[in-house]
Amino acid sequence: MKTGTLTPGFAYLRLSSEEAQGGESGSITHQRMIIENYCRLNNISVVSEFADDGWSGGNFDRPAFKEMLRRLDSGDVCMVITKDLSRLGRDMREASYYAEQFFPERGIRYIAIADNFDTERENIMAPFQFAMNEVYLRDGSRKVRDVLRSKRERGCYCACPPYGYRKSERDADRLMPDSATAPVVCSIFRRAAAGDSARKIALDLSAEGVVPPLKYRVLYRDDFSAEGAARASDSWNCTTVRRILKNPVYLGHTLLGKSRKASVKSKKKVPVPSEDWAVTEHTHEPLVSTELYERAQRNLGRERFGDRSGDDVRKSIFGGMAVCGRCGHALCSCGTVYKGEREKYWFLSCTHQRRDIAEPCEGVRIRYTDLCELVRRELNALLSLGEEEKRRLACEAVKRARGGRDPAAEKRERESMSARLTTIDRIIAKMYADNAEGKLDDERLTRMVAELERESAALRERMGCLDKADPAEKLTGNFEHFFALAERYTQIERLDRDVLLTFVERIEVGPKELPQDVRRATHGSQPFRQSVRIFYRFIGELAGEPVRSFPQSAAGSGNGM
Repeated sequence: MKTGTLTPGFAYLRLSSEEAQGGESGSITHQRMIIENYCRLNNISVVSEFADDGWSGGNFDRPAFKEMLRRLDSGDVCMVITKDLSRLGRDMREASYYAEQFFPERGIRYIAIADNFDTERENIMAPFQFAMNEVYLRDGSRKVRDVLRSKRERGCYCACPPYGYRKSERDADRLMPDSATAPVVCSIFRRAAAGDSARKIALDLSAEGVVPPLKYRVLYRDDFSAEGAARASDSWNCTTVRRILKNPVYLGHTLLGKSRKASVKSKKKVPVPSEDWAVTEHTHEPLVSTELYERAQRNLGRERFGDRSGDDVRKSIFGGMAVCGRCGHALCSCGTVYKGEREKYWFLSCTHQRRDIAEPCEGVRIRYTDLCELVRRELNALLSLGEEEKRRLACEAVKRARGGRDPAAEKRERESMSARLTTIDRIIAKMYADNAEGKLDDERLTRMVAELERESAALRERMGCLDKADPAEKLTGNFEHFFALAERYTQIERLDRDVLLTFVERIEVGPKELPQDVRRATHGSQPFRQSVRIFYRFIGELAGEPVRSFPQSAAGSGNGM
């Protein structure tokens, strides 16, 4: 043991959450013991100890590390000691900067005991040591991703439980309803299905004193810092309500992987294409039925029709559903009252007809009663189909959607691309290993990895197209679902909003086709034809003639301009 004046120094300790699972060898206690023994043998006095427990080596924005740098600025202590270089950090660029530039430029001696690194000596092996620490970081990140991917594929919910659920006491990867918040979620869906807007729901929940999701987590479930807890509001907002209404987790499905880190070293998250999301159905108890969920989606944000006051207001059931076949804008109610008759002079007209706007529409409109009767007839025709006719409709739809594609050839192409993607992953891993060993320089590594990733992205895009190419199974299931809904009805005597939302997705109304030499159809005196395309839920538009003849005798009136 050396004798003489003690040299003051700071001890820095760091341990990530993943490393903590590896046992005592890398623990904070073990790091402290090694540093204390070294300092005792080398006449060094540890003035202060700074420990970041649970912080990744790829992140240098650590509280204890930043506090140590602030204390070093005072100039009272000019030495930093760590167990090894990896405790300083695993990011090759950042760790090298602090150890070989930042500390020496400020006259601070840095020692990494286990790696025999000392800024007062020549450190020939330092570049390789920094590189190997980053390889460990990348490999650890890959292992974490593999574990998460495996859990997602098994339907495990490896994320913070959403509002309305909590983690099961028996299995931390499974969700179960939270008795305190699940009724609130059910109430939100019922209100949206009834036509309440997200804003109205949020205002009502705030008025009722219901604790919003973030505030609930702060008060009853999760540990938040003082800064994080301060961000929790006591009031609901419409964005929170919309997120709940659009989340399929309440149907009992697990949906994860909607975003990912931009890179191993980045904290920023980037969105993932929807086709790459990890979706596993029926993994936990649903809070709402499929029918209630879908009704809420379709009514979300629309004004509740029954809330409009006054009998003089025409309440169209086609709001947000009927559109102009020419310009795509919505059709709205218009018309007048003549000799006490309202229905006869009630039309749905394109909202884009004003002359003071650029490129106005030429005036698509249809009599309201005619459209109601037409849709009612079409729906009753579908309800009356036999099993054989239903199967024939589904087969025709599949045949049209396939458009002559060869499923067997597409399967072979998909398998070939999948094998190539696996090969690309192996090549990239080998290139990083070669780079760490000095066999491949950084510039070539960056260029070659970028080329391989472009190829990989193109392959994944093509595979996504192929996955959507064969609609047979999905279309068949959609037809079965549609006709399962239809079994609840025998005959539609009167078309209303509920029936319309159950069966119809969109209605496109085209311009009138008048007989030759006729410029204007007037009050039912002149027959004409008009395109009305009905797009049903799940199954889309059925094959057939979209152009109908008017007036409709069953409607009781004609359609005029």
